[in-house]
Amino acid sequence: MQTAIPCLFMRGGTSRGPFFNAADLPADLPTRDAVLLAVMGSPDKRQIDGLGGAHPLTSKVGIVSTGSKPGVDLDFLFAQLQPDKNTVDTTPNCGNMLAAVVPFALETGLLKAQGETTTLRVLTLNTGMQCDITVPTPSGQVDYTGEARIDGVPGHSAPIKIMFLDTAGSVAPGLLPTGRVLDVIAGIEVTCIDNGMPLVMFRAADVGRSGYESVDELNADSELKARIEALRIQAGHLMKLGDVTSKNYPKMTLIAAPRNPDKGGSISTRSFIPHVCHDAIGVLAAVTVGTACVLEGSVTQGIAVMPAGLSKNVSVEHPTGEFSVELEIDPADPQNVTRAALLRTARLIMRGEVMVPASVWNGEKQ
Repeated sequence: MQTAIPCLFMRGGTSRGPFFNAADLPADLPTRDAVLLAVMGSPDKRQIDGLGGAHPLTSKVGIVSTGSKPGVDLDFLFAQLQPDKNTVDTTPNCGNMLAAVVPFALETGLLKAQGETTTLRVLTLNTGMQCDITVPTPSGQVDYTGEARIDGVPGHSAPIKIMFLDTAGSVAPGLLPTGRVLDVIAGIEVTCIDNGMPLVMFRAADVGRSGYESVDELNADSELKARIEALRIQAGHLMKLGDVTSKNYPKMTLIAAPRNPDKGGSISTRSFIPHVCHDAIGVLAAVTVGTACVLEGSVTQGIAVMPAGLSKNVSVEHPTGEFSVELEIDPADPQNVTRAALLRTARLIMRGEVMVPASVWNGEKQ
């Protein structure tokens, strides 16, 4: 016997995974997590018995409900699973999966479209972060077609605009959780920062790399990965995150000068999430990298190529392209980022029911 659970399988940005209405999942958290593991087919490196794609970027789940606070339209809970582990981490955000939240709500009737475009305020329960998300809804339906393009996704789609309202200290206690813009850990200068995603940023040259290596080269570089993990564990304590050995954060980010400054490139990155090199870069990681680029004294100084003015478009280069983030700087405090906005795309891939063994959950609500 198996239990059928309504589900939409969606791409959000450069990630994808199943989305659920919270009311369709067990309220009991251990049972809910067991259901999500069964849905994704974890732990198994191929996730052969579930919907997972054998990679952290395709081992993600979105859980959506109507807003629980005044002024909030939707609540979003993001869950990060791992192919070969039995963990369900609801601590960090995911800005890519966030792009699919409003389309999911409209597709499933949680809320109705507002007109030619629909803007809804979304609260990410993981960290308490709020954002306004705008999707095109001509004729009262989500339109996934358009001319917007993001690196890491083939073709073109309709633009989904995300305006972040409060990202500083999403998981760590503050934008600069160590109290400093620059720290030295194991002889390496780092910037520990959290403006939507906890990151440890360091120059690739300081670990004997160019920062332009391919994803495959970095994933095969066992010496570098061991060094980065040791650095991550030490940084976790400095950032007041505790023992991060079994956690998915902080993410580790190698930086170098942009390869294409003539095309607007601001900085080159290689991101580990946290043990696998990312083909691109996460949404909130890009926001956090961009923020570090405007902080005087960070590891980006002398490397990042930044435009003048209080409104800055920061082009964060990554292995498969670039990610542009719009940042607004407080004129009274150049170290303070007052607004972060970006463009993503999303698509509904499949609508149906996902089956889990009745031994995991028989469908009864507590």
